[in-house]
Amino acid sequence: MAAQFKYIVVGAGMMGAAAARHLSLQSDGVALIGPLEPSDIRHHQGVFASHYDAARITRTIDDDADWALLANRSIARYQEIERESGINFYHEVGCLIVGKARGTGVPYIENVCAAAETLGVETDVLGDAELIQRFPYFSFESGCEGVFERRNAGHINPRELVRAQILSAQKRGVTRYEDVVVSVRDEAGVALVTTASGKSYTAEKVLVAAGGFSTMEGLLPRPLSMEVYGRTVAFFEVDDADLPNFSEMPSLIYEPSDPAKHIYLLPPVIYPDSKAYLKIGGEPEDILLGTDAEIRAWFRAGGKPQVRDNLAAIVETLVPSIDVARLSMAACVTSYTPSGYPAIGYCGSERIAVLTGGCGAAAKSSDEIGRLGAALLTQGHLKDEGYETDFAPVFGR
Repeated sequence: MAAQFKYIVVGAGMMGAAAARHLSLQSDGVALIGPLEPSDIRHHQGVFASHYDAARITRTIDDDADWALLANRSIARYQEIERESGINFYHEVGCLIVGKARGTGVPYIENVCAAAETLGVETDVLGDAELIQRFPYFSFESGCEGVFERRNAGHINPRELVRAQILSAQKRGVTRYEDVVVSVRDEAGVALVTTASGKSYTAEKVLVAAGGFSTMEGLLPRPLSMEVYGRTVAFFEVDDADLPNFSEMPSLIYEPSDPAKHIYLLPPVIYPDSKAYLKIGGEPEDILLGTDAEIRAWFRAGGKPQVRDNLAAIVETLVPSIDVARLSMAACVTSYTPSGYPAIGYCGSERIAVLTGGCGAAAKSSDEIGRLGAALLTQGHLKDEGYETDFAPVFGR
């Protein structure tokens, strides 16, 4: 059977869109299949994605060498992607990491400083008084230090990054199908892709980048070993008149003396409803979602009120000027592989590969992760890429 396409990417999220763009730089005959964002999440019966957001932290500092390299290579290409697409998604406002000061017996900031030094990242290390002076909208507990990475850090708009990747790919001839793939199989010498609408497409090779839905029953020839967890994020509406008060606010990662209250926080940004929201997440509760039906139900539920309220209590003391009564929440998921790195490899067939498993750290690094997925298809392997891990997926029986 002759293949309709050379390569098909299944999943039009952050990794899949990036892979499609990188494939378009090397080859003709590329297709990208994935649905649009649902207009009515609470009643949507199809699949979801976790890039339905306007702000995610981006930074280069990481104490894991491979995650640091994934981030650094991705961030280095942000301007290129913006230039190619004409879509701005990156905001270099810096990233502030705060925790108990060095010498207090809590190693968090010591580890951050060591990682920054190893990576050669220029930072400012600030004590209590300097944190108050430089970031007056924050109120940290006493005895803290902050590590501020000003360059190559801040936040990205994941919706706009995905849109930029897809537009750039389409400009180079990638065919886009707005559909949901339910099965990928190796048949008659080609990879056969079947969609929920009953359509079928064939390719020489297929890359499945379906996020948490990569574990969907029947999607892959072999079930992927990956755990998917439900997460809740909280939003606080900020009036336009108050936005100048937060104009210099960086992205924040904060670990107080109680590690259970470790959070990340994004400065106020404009969302699709034309309103500005400050966002906080990072709750420690693990809500394991064992099936794709449970994942869909989680997205439709919109998050867990108790977690929302716990996050609001943190914001009330951390950012006292925020009106915590103007509160809303949303649901997303994180996918964890056994290795702790993205799963990038073949699925029992030389024609079908997977690209998934963000492990809670992949948004900022999605372009490089997508490039690795593209390299796997075009080269047949991931060698000499500069990483210590091999990104090998683990499959069940």
